Amino acid sequence: MDSLTLIIVIVSVVALFIGLKKFRMRGIPQYSPEEARQRIREGAVLLDVRTPAERKQTSIAGSLHIPLNELSAKMKTLERNKSREIIVYCASGNRSGVASVQLKKAGFNVANLQGGIGAWNFSNL
Repeated sequence: MDSLTLIIVIVSVVALFIGLKKFRMRGIPQYSPEEARQRIREGAVLLDVRTPAERKQTSIAGSLHIPLNELSAKMKTLERNKSREIIVYCASGNRSGVASVQLKKAGFNVANLQGGIGAWNFSNL
C-alpha cells in the first residue's frame, strides 16, 4: 500500500469514528460552561464520570461522582435525580459523551458539558 492510500484510509477511519460519535450523541444537548451554570441554577445536577484520582486533583463543587467504569453498576444511585436534568462531565468531553448515551438509554434527561472540566475551569478565569 503506498503512502497516499494509507493516509486516505487513516483519514477515512478517523472520519468514521467522529461520525459515529456524533450519531450516538444526537439528541443530547451539548452545553457550554455558561449554559451549564444557568441550567444548574435552574436545578440541573452535575455528574463527574472521571476517575477518583482525577477527581482528587480538581472537581466542580457540588457535583456527584460516579466513574464511567462504574456507571452501569451504580445507575440506581441516580434514580432520585431522574426528574432532573443531569449534566455529565469528564476531563475533555469524551467519557461524558459515552456516559450521556448510557444515561439517555436508561431514561434520564441528560446533557453533556462541552470541553469537560478543562473548559469549565478555563471559563472561570
